[in-house]
This record gives sequence, structure tokens and C-alpha cells, in this order.
Amino acid sequence: MNASTYFLYARKSTDVEDKQVLSIDAQLFELRDFAKSQGLNIVAEYVEKQSAKTPGRPIFNKMLARVEAGEAAGILAWHPDRLARNSVDGGKIIYLLDTGTLRSLKFPRTWFENTPQGKLMLHNEFGFSKYYVDSLAENTKRGLREKVRRGEYPGAAPFGYLNDYRTKRIIIDRERAPLVREVYETYATGTVTLDFVRQFLGKRGVRTRNGKLMTRAFVSWLVSNPFYYGHFRYAGEMYAGIHEPIISKALFDRVKEVLHIRRRRVGPVLPQSDSKPLLGLLHCAECGGAITAEIQKGHTYYRCTKKIGGRKCSQPYVREEVLAADLSDMLRPYALRADWAEAMLKRVKEEETSAAQSAASLATQKRGEIDQISGKLQRLLDGFLDGAIDRDAYLTAKASLMGQKKTLEEQRVALARGQPTWLEPFKNWILAAKNAGQIAMTGTLQEKKVLARKVFGSNLVLDRKKARGSALNPWSFLLENHACSEVVGDTGLEPVTSCM
Repeated sequence: MNASTYFLYARKSTDVEDKQVLSIDAQLFELRDFAKSQGLNIVAEYVEKQSAKTPGRPIFNKMLARVEAGEAAGILAWHPDRLARNSVDGGKIIYLLDTGTLRSLKFPRTWFENTPQGKLMLHNEFGFSKYYVDSLAENTKRGLREKVRRGEYPGAAPFGYLNDYRTKRIIIDRERAPLVREVYETYATGTVTLDFVRQFLGKRGVRTRNGKLMTRAFVSWLVSNPFYYGHFRYAGEMYAGIHEPIISKALFDRVKEVLHIRRRRVGPVLPQSDSKPLLGLLHCAECGGAITAEIQKGHTYYRCTKKIGGRKCSQPYVREEVLAADLSDMLRPYALRADWAEAMLKRVKEEETSAAQSAASLATQKRGEIDQISGKLQRLLDGFLDGAIDRDAYLTAKASLMGQKKTLEEQRVALARGQPTWLEPFKNWILAAKNAGQIAMTGTLQEKKVLARKVFGSNLVLDRKKARGSALNPWSFLLENHACSEVVGDTGLEPVTSCM
């Protein structure tokens, strides 16, 4: 083996510690110029774009294997930290020098001789490189923890947001944020599936790089990410963010409840289909299975999937027209009389005016409840730091308390504007009930499905070609108190009377 034969090795990674290091091209230029001036015979050049913080670089290991095979006497690199920033690779190079397998190392800016003193200095260089990387990693983690404590999410902005590299903040994407809000509002109705949301996003240009629909996993993540109401998770822990929310905590909770119902329901949730609009509305009364649909001779038939634990199910098919008529008959009694609706809306308007007078005291009450939760969060943290609470219990309890706090904060803001939190959803219910009769008679199947989901929730079953189900509150009061005049009486509208 010729003593003047060398392998040339250049390396640069994208890690933070390499930001000030010469580029690959600059390293190669200096190393080739140095080799020419020193009369070194370069057998091969190795270029690697990978961090040296941990062992396992394939090109570096290949080069050392050729050194052990006696194909070169030395290695030429720009600096010792290009060869190793970890103790394993550094120790291997020093061991090869000890055994004489590697005779020499050359660096344009650093002196080295294969002597006890030279190996000591090389060992120190490797040690300093590792110390620098370790310290930098710790400082980076400390900086991220401080950023998180300030409420700044330390990562790429999720869908619906953008990273503003000028201010180092996460801002709302004005183009995609409305899509996120629409997805939440649509899914909160309980009438659509994750696959429907995939189709919805696909029609609006939200697809994978390959042009395919987004995965169900992405949609599931989208509708369960607390980032959209103002919180975020980091290292398994929940934090309050300073970014602008896209949705309210109340809307997030409604979607969360739909997800909970879907996971609890027996049987699979089938994809939504424009030609089978009633899918996902009912389940089988006999076995609890999902209801599927198929088209035969131009007609759509609905039936039980009969896939629950291998149990036999005797429920027959039912034609879509029959089922639709059934739904119309079920929905018709839940129509609110027009004169009732007008009177109730008038009282809602009056209530909005009078509610402003008591909003201040209620907002103060909410502020007190928020302070109580803040105290619980502090005591929870103290218990965790003292070792009285394990990490899993701490993270679960913290996430729950922070969710309650966010809900109270939104309620306090609404009260500060002078409007009780129940008035807006109540007004929406009045309008929906007012239109229920028209939808039941002349509405499309999709409109009937949306209304049926509002009235019955997940209580609808298919039993012997008949749809059955019990109404949710406050819809049930329309049947129970159909002749009730106190609804628009002198006692007010807040739901504390016998009728509401």
C-alpha cells in the first residue's frame, strides 16, 4: 500500500450545526487544491450529505471498509468534525490509527500526526465536536420548550394555516381556512361520513401530491385536531396557543360527540353516495348492524349489512321511495306552527335585549369559574412535579381542564357581547322547526336526512321495512306539549319552563 494514497471525504448535512460549514463544492475545491500542493494521490472521492451525530453513515462506513482492506493509507477531510461527531465513529478512526490500518489523516486547516500526542489532539477534536452537537441539541430543545410556553406551535402549520417566516408566527390561510370551518360545520350535523369529507375536499382541489383523494386518516386528524380551536399538543401535552382559531370550542365539541357516536355504534360506517342519500342515517333494529343500499332494476333498496358477529338477521329489503315516505310521516309532526315560530322569534329578540343587562354579572361568574380551573391546573402541575401524579394521568387531566377552560372563555366572550350562549342555537332550532313541515313534504332526500339527523340523532332504526325512532330534546317537546301556550307566555324563553 502506497503511503501517499488517500481517500477524499467531504460531508455536509442540513442540521443546524452545519449551517456555518463550507458547502460540498467548496470543500472539494479546497481538498483537491491541498492534495495537489502536498503531492497526495487521491484514490477515490466520497461525498456524503448526512448528519454525523449518530453512527451509521453508509458512505463513511464504505470508505472505512476500503481502508481496512488496504486500498488507501490515509483520509483527507476538511476538518475532523467532517469525519465524526459521535463517540463510535471517532473511536473507530482512532482504533484504526492505533492498529496501523489507517496511517494518516490530513486536514487543510488542522495539524495532525499519527503520534500519541497527535491522537490525543484528535480525540479532543472529536470530543469538542460531540460536545458542540449535544449542547446545541439541548439549547434547541430549551428554545422549543420556551416557545411552547409562550403559546407558539414549534412546527409546520397544519392545513388551514401558514407559517409566516417574516414574523415567525403561524397565521390563517385565508383560502383554506373556510374549507376547514365548512368541514367541521358539515360533519357536526352527523349526516356525513369521513369519505364524504374526502370527496368534498377533493372537489375543492385538496388532494395528495399524486392527485388522489386525501386519506381517511388525514380527515380523521383534521376533524379531531385541537389546533383549530386554539390549543395544540406538543410532546403529548396540551398547550394554549396564541394563533387565531378557525372554529369555536363548541363546534369542536359537537364534532367530537359525532365521532364518539360513530365509534360506539355497532357495525361499519358506510361511505356516502349521491345515488344512495339515506346511507348512514339508520341502523338495523334486530342486530344493530349498519344499513347498506344497492341498486336493482333502476330502484334503490336498503337493507341490513348482516355482518355483526356472524349473527343471522331476518330484516327484509325496503325500497327507497317507501323509506322516504316513512321519513316524511315521521318528520311532519315536528313542524312548528308558523304563528308560534313568529311569536317565539319575537320573544328571542326581546330576550337578546334584556339579556344584555345581566350579561356583565354572568361574565363575572364565568371569570370566577375560569380562575378556579386555572387554580386546578396549577395544583395539578404541582402534584405532577412532586411525583404524586404520574405523567399519563397528568396529561389526561390537563387536557380535560384546558378544554373546560376554553369553553368557559368562549362563553365569557359571548356574554361580554351581551348575548347568552343558548339564544343563538335556540333561534336556529326555531327556524329549523318552522321549515320542518315543508321539508317533510317537498324536501329532497338529502334535506330530509339532515332534518332527521337533527330530530332523531342516531336513534333511527329500520324495523320490518319501517323507520322508527325517538326524538331528541328539544324536538320531543313539540309532541309532548303540542297545545302548550306557555312557550310564548309571559315567563320568558329561557328553557326552564315545563314546555322548554
